[in-house]
Amino acid sequence: MATQQTGFDFPMPLAEKYRPRRICDFVGLEKPKKIIGKLAVNPFPSAWLFVGPSGTGKTTLALALAEAIPAELHHITSQNCTLDNVERVRRTCQYLPLAGHRFHLVLVDEADRMTPAAQVSFLSKLDATDFPPNTIFVFTCNSIDGLEKRFLSRCRPIEFSSYGIAADVTQLLSAIWNAEAPADAARPNLARIVKDATNNVRDALMNLEVELMAI
Repeated sequence: MATQQTGFDFPMPLAEKYRPRRICDFVGLEKPKKIIGKLAVNPFPSAWLFVGPSGTGKTTLALALAEAIPAELHHITSQNCTLDNVERVRRTCQYLPLAGHRFHLVLVDEADRMTPAAQVSFLSKLDATDFPPNTIFVFTCNSIDGLEKRFLSRCRPIEFSSYGIAADVTQLLSAIWNAEAPADAARPNLARIVKDATNNVRDALMNLEVELMAI
């Protein structure tokens, strides 16, 4: 006979279940939230470079921006950032976005790992004389090493940092623990979890999953 599971029962990872959908819901990131919040209200053709460590919300904030505009999303992952895919997206962005969308938003993850050919192709796309209409480009990267100066000069950089957000992340973990754990479960040291994750929200959530599954 199967026994009934108690404690944490998850249909999806906590990082996805509690992923912020609105710009205002992000932990920390006060400057990026202010800038992107204004862009969401008054979008304009532009290119942005989100720079910072993994787990600081770069990709998630770009997704929230697409929802807030709203924009038709074209997501290019690092392994798929090839010349063919860049050209395919460029052709799509020459047309009006899907009904109900105001803009195209091209999100390129880990842009510092794109192929040299893809980076050269983007150089022409980001030039003012050939910029696709009604299109916003968001490139994410952990470091600008490997990106050409010509490419960087065409993007507006926004720095993402986990500095000074330990208390906010701990509060987030506390709220999730209260929602997911049985009332009589012994609460772990949430501040320690955050510290061990060096304020990386994604890592802290994965460590909290382990604690919940141990109940």
